[in-house]
Amino acid sequence: MRVFIRLFFRLIRLILTPFMLIAEWLTTPKALSRSEAQQAEVNAACQQLALYQFKACPFCIKVRKEIARLGLDIEKRDAQHNDTFRNELQQQGGKVKVPCLRITTGSGDTHQVQWLYESTDIIQYLHQRFGV
Repeated sequence: MRVFIRLFFRLIRLILTPFMLIAEWLTTPKALSRSEAQQAEVNAACQQLALYQFKACPFCIKVRKEIARLGLDIEKRDAQHNDTFRNELQQQGGKVKVPCLRITTGSGDTHQVQWLYESTDIIQYLHQRFGV
């Protein structure tokens, strides 16, 4: 019985995934407008961020839409289909849970890494750091 339930939910996910991705594409807001100097500064700050995500996760979609609205160029890492990123998330972040924002501060040997889980916390952090 458990096998049939799992297969049922996998089928549901296979059917819904394209619709979720199309809806994301259609409803993604336009980016904030900044001067070239401000955008260059934001892009440099975004180099220290990486979003671990699953493509069709509704909470990841929520975070990606907010990233687009804020005009941020954050690297997106697919932890569902890329074993390297999944292992990084497991070993360094402590758990395979998405979305997860990896925040690197400092440089060289003195850099520190913070792993921020929960879509609401990630969006709040992005607003505090990059919002206008």
